[in-house]
Parts: sequence; C-alpha cells; structure tokens
Amino acid sequence: MTEGLMKTWTDLVQPLLRRPRQLQVAAICYRDTPKGRQVLLITSRGTGRWIVPKGWPIDGLNAVESALQEAWEEAGVKARVERAEPAGHFAYDKRHDEGYETPVEAHVFKVCIDRLEDSYPEAGERDRQWFTPEEAANRVQEPGLQEILRQM
Repeated sequence: MTEGLMKTWTDLVQPLLRRPRQLQVAAICYRDTPKGRQVLLITSRGTGRWIVPKGWPIDGLNAVESALQEAWEEAGVKARVERAEPAGHFAYDKRHDEGYETPVEAHVFKVCIDRLEDSYPEAGERDRQWFTPEEAANRVQEPGLQEILRQM
C-alpha cells in the first residue's frame, strides 16, 4: 500500500503542485584576450558556488537591460550586449533562505565587458574570477548553462 501511495504522490500529486517556472535574466560576461576568450563567474551569496550574474526582471527595464543591471550589481560589470535576443536559456531551482525552492528559467544574454569596477553594490558579498569558457562550464552546476558556456 505504501508503494502505491508513493507512486501516486510522485507521479500525480507532485506535478500538480509544481508551479510554472518563473523568468530570470542572466549575463554571461566575457572579454577577448590574446590568450582567448574569458568568462567572468561570481560566487553565490548563500552557498559560494560559481554562477553567472542573474536575477528577476526589473520593472521599467527590458530583459537585456535587466541582465546588464544584474551584471553591474553582482559583479561590477560595465558592458554592452552582443545581441538583444537571448543566447540561450537554462532551468534550475532557486533555493530561498526560508527553505523552499522556486522553479526558474533563466534567459541568458552574452555581455561584452567594457570595464570592471572595484566598487559596486555587492562587492563585499561575492568573489569574482575569470575562466576559459570550458573551465567556467566545469565550475557551474546547471547543465543548460554548461552547454551555453561550452558553445562560446
């Protein structure tokens, strides 16, 4: 009986309770050097894992503008966008401090860095580091983001 209840829970009830994915915007910040392309990753505030700057769309800004704002606030990036259309998207579950998760789909924009500032809103809360696209792909956890990075 317990096995039947478990199957009903996982196959029928859980999918009904799952909310639709929420939209976020993300920026893959890069620069071209004599040694090749480099991608900037930052650490998350909660777990310290490597991520790209991302966040919720900002009222009054379109998706690209929101991604640029997140890149500034989280990484000190002053940049221009390569294309107005997303380079791709990836799905993940955002963990909240309260212990619950929100399913998210992040639309990713490639951002060519003009300059990197030392003083920015979240400077004391995150680390940032340059990686080759392949190294960056190996550091992030989301398979969809890994694929986008490897295509760079």
